[in-house]
Amino acid sequence: MKIKSQRDFGSGLLFLVLGGVFATAAGDHSLGTPAEPGDGFFPLILSVALMVLGALVLFKALTLEADGGHPLGPIAWRPLALIVSAVVVFGVALPRLGLLPAAALLVLIASLASADWHWRAALLCTAVLTIGSWALFVWGLKLDWPLWPA
Repeated sequence: MKIKSQRDFGSGLLFLVLGGVFATAAGDHSLGTPAEPGDGFFPLILSVALMVLGALVLFKALTLEADGGHPLGPIAWRPLALIVSAVVVFGVALPRLGLLPAAALLVLIASLASADWHWRAALLCTAVLTIGSWALFVWGLKLDWPLWPA
């Protein structure tokens, strides 16, 4: 069977592998029932959805013709490193600094990954997403997360 789109094939394979890894990790937690879901229920559902999406993308890559085969391009290392760094910084900063500074750091660092970065847009995005995080998690879901450093 011929791969007709290298990009779709790579994406589909990545989705399948990541979904499988997270489904395996979710299996280590209690699943519960649909009426009373356990810790692993939602991650398992998301993992299965990711694997289904991966299978659909793989099917598309193997069946539908693509112009020039959609070859894989070079890996954008700088944006990849910035996005991963932003998530790591958020994970480290959340218990130490609180939700609002950690969310602001996450958005500011991740915004640097854009090729057309503008400081005004980055600050506006930071404000909107930080307030949105507070509204969703603290006000909406009533999670007991500290907003500021203790």
